[in-house]
Amino acid sequence: MRSDNFHAKFIINPKSANGSTKALWGRLKDVLRTEFESPDFVLTEAAGHATALAREALHDGYEMVVAVGGDGTVNEVINGFFESGSLINPHAVFGIVPRGTGCDFIKTMRIPREFNSIVKTLRGRTVRRCDVGHFSCADEQGGNLERYFINIADFGIGGEAVERVNRTTKAFGGFASFLVGTVNTLLAYKSKKVRIQVDETYSDEVLINNVVVANGQYFGGGMWIAPNAVVDDGLFDILIMKHMNRLQSLANIPKIYKGTHIHHPNVTCMRGKLLIAESEETVLLDVEGEQIGKLPARFDIIPSAINVKVGE
Repeated sequence: MRSDNFHAKFIINPKSANGSTKALWGRLKDVLRTEFESPDFVLTEAAGHATALAREALHDGYEMVVAVGGDGTVNEVINGFFESGSLINPHAVFGIVPRGTGCDFIKTMRIPREFNSIVKTLRGRTVRRCDVGHFSCADEQGGNLERYFINIADFGIGGEAVERVNRTTKAFGGFASFLVGTVNTLLAYKSKKVRIQVDETYSDEVLINNVVVANGQYFGGGMWIAPNAVVDDGLFDILIMKHMNRLQSLANIPKIYKGTHIHHPNVTCMRGKLLIAESEETVLLDVEGEQIGKLPARFDIIPSAINVKVGE
């Protein structure tokens, strides 16, 4: 047991990885107890519970809060680092034990997925400071919601695809689940007209397939959607994917996995700190693999907000 590890609280989503995390948790907990001095473990019980647990852990003085689950659990725990619009503890550290369908943020951060390797990553005090996205949007009741994200948010096809994926099985894993969900959504999707403003440099009304607001590089179970995104540059990588017909859209899917879609003439790429989007139509948001809210929405970036635990 190393004495220079962070004092850690592990927040476990037992339903992650199609419920297999619950079955494996006893073994995982025993391994972590051999590596960390007095670690604490708590299981989530409902949607949003991880956010409340993370806030409680930070108020209790834990140095590191670890999300054990997929991208949705990551998002909930990141939101728990904030309270009333501010970080609870700017020095606190965010850790990840990836146990989900997509686990896309770890690909950008080069955090391993294999358990023994991730335990080594969580040891010691090496961190990387990362930007965090902040957004507000309309909720389903016509009110307003405000949240944070560390990887990627998007709207258009993405919002409808994750809504479809999350109400069907993910038993075939992230790649297959999101690929099938994306293809099925494309076959039924009708492009939306959206007014978009980015900083003071871009303003237009566009017929879109999808708009991506990226801090990390990957989403949708391995799609390399923003290959040039950097998590600590203080800027979003923004992709405006304009209307394509179904054949064009389907032909573009393999390019998204390779990151070469950014060269398509109907894809506009830029960087910015602020994006505002409005539409007369219903345009759903996808935030880190969860369907959360709809337009109108405002996205802004908080530079160097979170310490993320990485390997030594």
